[in-house]
Amino acid sequence: MTSDFAETKKLFHLPEGVTYLDGNSLGPLPKAALARMERCMAQKWGEMVITGWNRAGWMAQPSALGDRLGWLIGAQPGHVVLGDTLSIKVYQALAAALDLVPDRRVILTDSGNFPTDIYMAEGLIKMLGRGHELRVVAPEDVADNVTDDVAVLMLTEVDYRTGRKHDMAALTKAAHEAGALTLWDLAHSAGALPVDVAGCGADFAVGCTYKYLNAGPGAPAFIYVAPRHIDSCKPALSGWLGHEAPFAFDLDYRPGTGIERMRVGTPPVLQMAALDAALDIWDEVDMQDVRRASIALTEQFIAGVEAACPMLTLASPRDADGRGSQVSFRFAEGYAAMQACIARNVIGDFRAPDIMRFGFTPLFIDAADVDKAIAVIADVMTNRLWDDQTYKTKAAVT
Repeated sequence: MTSDFAETKKLFHLPEGVTYLDGNSLGPLPKAALARMERCMAQKWGEMVITGWNRAGWMAQPSALGDRLGWLIGAQPGHVVLGDTLSIKVYQALAAALDLVPDRRVILTDSGNFPTDIYMAEGLIKMLGRGHELRVVAPEDVADNVTDDVAVLMLTEVDYRTGRKHDMAALTKAAHEAGALTLWDLAHSAGALPVDVAGCGADFAVGCTYKYLNAGPGAPAFIYVAPRHIDSCKPALSGWLGHEAPFAFDLDYRPGTGIERMRVGTPPVLQMAALDAALDIWDEVDMQDVRRASIALTEQFIAGVEAACPMLTLASPRDADGRGSQVSFRFAEGYAAMQACIARNVIGDFRAPDIMRFGFTPLFIDAADVDKAIAVIADVMTNRLWDDQTYKTKAAVT
């Protein structure tokens, strides 16, 4: 199958005149999602009301969509389930992993990890009260710190700020050789580049569906558990839908079969309707094609911005193999500069303290879009259009 990105671009609603380089933070609306959600609301929720749980198959959605999504991360069928938020899935996966390595106390992560992962680890450590340690090292020092006291190596594959990409296969191998388990956060990987959790031997993986997967704001997260662990791992959040028999309403918890045990609460049916529509688009593309196109777009962008804007400093790895599908530049007034770009219809975002971040999704971004973005950024920077107090007042969401 050869991907036709000119056709996939037609499947998204993109605001008129906007060059959208923030799909790494929130993917745009798939046009089919409108009708899919309306049908879910009107024909299913509206006409079926509570019988929709059986008649429309709502209760089966978390696993069914998990399998549809699974190929994007190289997961075996039956080992991905959707629901809840990414923070909750991190907590679940980390707790389950620590329980499988009871004689060790170190969680190893890096300073490029997304803060929620670190916060979840800190909270879990305090709750357990068993002397666990969260060891945070620089990204480049992770391999040297995979020692025989590490219980879990917890990393985000692609750094949310810089786009730096870890070598999942190599680090998972190193962790296993040291007797540790791995937990990979794929928030900036799933849908951005080829991922192979099974081939790499990952133990646990989590991710979200509202970025590159385009399922909409607040869309559910996913969790992957390797087959060798699924029947022995213990869910720390023993919600009723992870129970062996949810509708028996027993007062004691018994974990469900396989990946079902990692479910917690009621599935977000409307949001899953949007994800279902988004996955239809993914069915039409090949991840190797996505990766090749992504690299071409990011290379074009880096070359163009560096040629026109010497005041910006590349924060992303220059080597394409070492970065995900985003490009970041450092600038002391990065927030104001980004707001000036947004005011001129080039949308990226800002990450403290000085990162201007741009995402590249070939499904709806092409070379002409990149050229437009470069021209606007060059105008903003060269003519200091960012130097306006209007752009310097920070909003709640940056």
